[in-house]
Amino acid sequence: MPVNYTPPTADSLLPVPGIKLGTAAAGIKNWQRDDLLLVIADAGTCAAGVFTQNRFCAAPVVVCREHLALQRNRASDFRALVVNAGNANAGTGEPGTAAARDTCSAVARLIECGDDSVLPFSTGVIMESLPVERIVDALPRAYAAARADGWFAAARAIMTTDTMPKGASRRVTLDGVDVTVTGIAKGAGMIHPDMATMLAFVATDAPVDEQVLAALAPDIASLSFNAATVDGDTSTNDSFVIAATGQAATAPIRHAADPRMALLKNALEAVAVDLAQAIVRDGEGATKFVTIRIEGGRDIAECRRVAFAIAHSPLVKTAFFASDPNLGRIVCAIGNGAAGDLDAARVSFWLDDVLVVDRGGRSAQYTEAQGQRVMKQNEFTVRVDLAHGDAHAVVWTCDFSHEYVSINAEYRS
Repeated sequence: MPVNYTPPTADSLLPVPGIKLGTAAAGIKNWQRDDLLLVIADAGTCAAGVFTQNRFCAAPVVVCREHLALQRNRASDFRALVVNAGNANAGTGEPGTAAARDTCSAVARLIECGDDSVLPFSTGVIMESLPVERIVDALPRAYAAARADGWFAAARAIMTTDTMPKGASRRVTLDGVDVTVTGIAKGAGMIHPDMATMLAFVATDAPVDEQVLAALAPDIASLSFNAATVDGDTSTNDSFVIAATGQAATAPIRHAADPRMALLKNALEAVAVDLAQAIVRDGEGATKFVTIRIEGGRDIAECRRVAFAIAHSPLVKTAFFASDPNLGRIVCAIGNGAAGDLDAARVSFWLDDVLVVDRGGRSAQYTEAQGQRVMKQNEFTVRVDLAHGDAHAVVWTCDFSHEYVSINAEYRS
């Protein structure tokens, strides 16, 4: 079960004016549930995205990048996105790209827009042909089911190894006008920046200039999804898209210096952080949710290297699972991730409020019983002070359990 996470309900996910969502069962992996999502946006909506840095990126990622580039150049508008679960359409060559394009064409015929106005997404097993005919057959049912309050059903439809749907909403007031931000995500394994198998879709009715939104999306991803890691494996399909329908009755936000931008960014970031943490809390086989906070680094890049060195160490993650304060493993990981000129004699680290290493050596007050007390909790913080700068960074991760191995060993069964 997820670590300290209460999944959303249909009532808790707020409708976003200008967005409708519909789901259907396409039988892509022979699941007896909806596995196809269609999101329809009213005319005038703009979108921006951040995608995997994996060089073996999936066909839908290639097509999404192309279509978003056309939309930024005003050659097309954003009108829809379509997601299938159960098949990643990755490692499928030119036939996979053709299948992604065929899916976009089928959506475009339904809602009467250009193919370039549709963004396709896939998640599931890699290197299997996408059964595009099943998707095309199911799309009219998803279209007929589309409704403004369809966010919860949408979150369920995109799940793969997830044990629960993931979603979040916020409402913020801009110039006396209520603006809504709602998002959903899927992911539980193969999670590591950049990005973290993760799909996330966030929408708002705030009127935001397309270029401003394009600059905002990477910032939001950096503070949320790119700070989440389960197992250190970047997926071929990772995608994060923000859409702004512009239907809130307030003046457009045309530049980043607009004083309203901070309020909107805070709401977008809060939703994205909720979703990113939900992915880690639902990590495959996870029993612990661990925040890793690195302070005193020379720059953010060094802090993130140290944080991920800790978060990705199988020795550290298995110790987390066993509640075993074999904390030399963390010391080793710090040394692996820090800059070459780090003075180890100045480094300290804590488990929650328990000082373990004090300026390079075991704290005189530290006892193994203290460490075990913290690590037996299902949620705790590892805080490290590198003591050679002012930068800091936060990363969220989980442990490795027996169940993680079982899930991934049996994934295609």
